[in-house]
Amino acid sequence: MNLQQYLDEQGVKYRLSKHPPTYTSQDLAAVEHVPGRKVIKPVVVRADGQWIMCALPASYRVDLHELREQLRASDVQLADEQTLQRLFPGCELGAEPPIGKLFGMPTIMDESLVADDTVTFQAGTHEDAVTMPLADYRRISDAEIAHFGRHM
Repeated sequence: MNLQQYLDEQGVKYRLSKHPPTYTSQDLAAVEHVPGRKVIKPVVVRADGQWIMCALPASYRVDLHELREQLRASDVQLADEQTLQRLFPGCELGAEPPIGKLFGMPTIMDESLVADDTVTFQAGTHEDAVTMPLADYRRISDAEIAHFGRHM
């Protein structure tokens, strides 16, 4: 199932937009004219053998030490590009939507995202973005909230 089908099936009100290719979440924020704190970037980690989608603002980075503590994991490592290509079929590398449920993995969301009412993220390509209410994102991603992001 692709992202749009999933959003429609879940009854989400969202806006799909086309834009010039962007390869970072900060660039996406610029072309969509939204603050970086409202753009979700996904970071995939393997925690004690389980793949986990981490969702955090474009202007943040994952603090692996803090994430390990939040997950109560002994080992947390970032996924490499080969793994990302395998985990996200049908998505361009670096344009994965931050909804782990779509790809069979849990999502953990940094607490800094709860401050805003809407969020924007890549929709599987470097030219497509989705903007939706944060409440809908939280519902469809079934994200747990934790503290693991650090402002860059």
